[in-house]
Amino acid sequence: MNKKIFSLICVLFFTLSAFSQVEKMVGRWKTIDDKDGTTKSIVLIFKASNNKYYGKIEKLFKNPDRKCDACEGANKNKPLVGMTIISHLEKKNGKLTNGTILDPMNGKVYNCNMNLDSETGNLKVRGSLDKNGWIGRSQTWLPVR
Repeated sequence: MNKKIFSLICVLFFTLSAFSQVEKMVGRWKTIDDKDGTTKSIVLIFKASNNKYYGKIEKLFKNPDRKCDACEGANKNKPLVGMTIISHLEKKNGKLTNGTILDPMNGKVYNCNMNLDSETGNLKVRGSLDKNGWIGRSQTWLPVR
């Protein structure tokens, strides 16, 4: 009987800690330029009514009136501020996964996965060509305090 209770407590603890990790990802994040280390933008990560997670640009630090001239479709020549660049992320095992991210620099859409670094509190964002994240690049986003 004690083993069953212990197992149930462990499962409950793991489920709650995974839930809290994802909820800590909701909020505002600073994106950092890979080349010079300056802050590029503020992105708001939010949970929509369909229980999926999205991200939109709230602020650009350089050229705040910039439009997405490299984008295709509905985003073509639209302002970057207010644009949804992260779409359809799902909560799974304490991470956000199976979504997409738009790179406004080249207009391309990539697969996206995110997880929270529990030591630093920073957001690890991975954009990739494949769903598993093998071929791509990662960025670290910093929380806005």
